[in-house]
Amino acid sequence: MDADPPARRRAALERQGLLNPAASSVRDPLFVGSEFFDPADIVQVRYEMLRAGRVGERSVTETATAFGVSRATYYQALAAFSEEGIAGLIPEKRGPRGAHKLTDEVVDFVAGELAQHPGLDSQAMADAVADRFGMRVHRRSVERAIARRGKKNRAPKA
Repeated sequence: MDADPPARRRAALERQGLLNPAASSVRDPLFVGSEFFDPADIVQVRYEMLRAGRVGERSVTETATAFGVSRATYYQALAAFSEEGIAGLIPEKRGPRGAHKLTDEVVDFVAGELAQHPGLDSQAMADAVADRFGMRVHRRSVERAIARRGKKNRAPKA
């Protein structure tokens, strides 16, 4: 038989990057023993936290504590919600946003080297980047950068 609905919901939240890492810290009465309010749903928790902070008689500190976050997190969520609505409560992906080492200049260099020496493999290209620019890049990063460059230069399909 299929997994129970709460387990399926948690799996879906995890796949979508919406699983609240501090779910066990949520102490607000709405989320304790409720079938509807789920402390694992970070968007629901943040929305209800902001709503409770606006309509309730609790201080920001009390509200943040009840929802398992810091005051700073409360204010960040409030600012994001004020600016973007409910979409502002969706967590952003962490880490670099795209290629930060393989700039256009570096990829131009790699493309030029490949044009002059078509037989070079990606490790040789990574080594050439290290020699020329003084930075280490992984061979897979070089492969992905060249693939992205190739997609940009392709003619559109008819």
